[in-house]
Amino acid sequence: MSLDSDSRESLWQTVNKILHRKSSSSLPTTFHGTSLFTALLLFFTGKISKRGLSLTSNPATSSPHSPSPPATPLISQFSPLPQDPKSKRSCSTVQTSNLTQIPYSPGLSKMFICTVPVSTITNIVNFSLTSGQFHPTLNESVISSMLKTPTLNKEKLSNYRLNSNPSIISRIIEPVVKCRRIDHLTSNSLFNSHQSVYCKHQFTEIALLYIHDHLINAIRSQKISCLCLLDLSAAYDTIDHEISTTRLSSWFGIHGSVLSWLESYLSSRCFRVKRETDLFSWYTSLCGVPQGFVLGRLLFVVYTTRFSTLISCCSLNHHLYADDSQLFLSFLLTHFDSSIDHFHNALDQTSSWMTANRFTLNFSKTEFLLIGLSKQLAKINN
Repeated sequence: MSLDSDSRESLWQTVNKILHRKSSSSLPTTFHGTSLFTALLLFFTGKISKRGLSLTSNPATSSPHSPSPPATPLISQFSPLPQDPKSKRSCSTVQTSNLTQIPYSPGLSKMFICTVPVSTITNIVNFSLTSGQFHPTLNESVISSMLKTPTLNKEKLSNYRLNSNPSIISRIIEPVVKCRRIDHLTSNSLFNSHQSVYCKHQFTEIALLYIHDHLINAIRSQKISCLCLLDLSAAYDTIDHEISTTRLSSWFGIHGSVLSWLESYLSSRCFRVKRETDLFSWYTSLCGVPQGFVLGRLLFVVYTTRFSTLISCCSLNHHLYADDSQLFLSFLLTHFDSSIDHFHNALDQTSSWMTANRFTLNFSKTEFLLIGLSKQLAKINN
């Protein structure tokens, strides 16, 4: 049986709890007390601000984020949850939401689910959906820091990522909206066929097998393959809200109260760092989508769908998994020079598109590989 990413995460959390596994502290030792979290917050907000200023001043930002959109069916209203408290759908929405403890009151989430009637929660969700508004207080979250990889140097702030912990109401509403968005995208064939995230039966293993199969078949045909693994810096944090809403409307047929709801969800997101009982000042984010939230990841996938269109127009093979992009091209050794030039031109167009859409390619972590039989690779002089 295959599990989606949320189910896998929940499974691993359960296993670690049963085995009494506890992660050791991975915080820098050169900071003490509140200064550590203040430094982390200033580092991340400063990095995003600097990147935003550099991208705004680039003339490439004027194009090409608004290409000619395809004709798509419209969706202007969310379908509400069933009002019957005995309805399996309304109950399952509340019970299976990815709930964690409320940041301000540990343990309150379980009490909330056990004591508040399902009909009351359903009314709250439906009011948000029909009004086309995601209340500003629901945009508030508390963040914590963790190392990107346990083996990284914990003294360097650049090796950390910030994880958001939203309110319980937000965690109930978001899966409802996500399901309706996915239903709209799936029923109208609007999902990116080259993107594995949120596609049924598509996981990281499928993405790896897809590329592996292509490369093996190319080798069997005596071909050489170029494989470029793109790395984006803070991809989720630099998404432009204006471009996002424009793309939702023009490319995916989202209008009316649905678009208004998504605009209110994206705008004025606030967060602050918590350390034990200490809560620091609020910070308002003017760009980006919340990476740790189910809806934030879906918005990112929608935002980058145009990127797949661009790569396909460049006659390159590619596959995406969230913000991980793999570009590859296979060719005979006799076409090496022309193929490399073609690949290089495609990467130039990719870089321009990334800049126009407020993304930054991390060239130090981007990898370029030539893959083929050793006899074929030995014949390459360039």
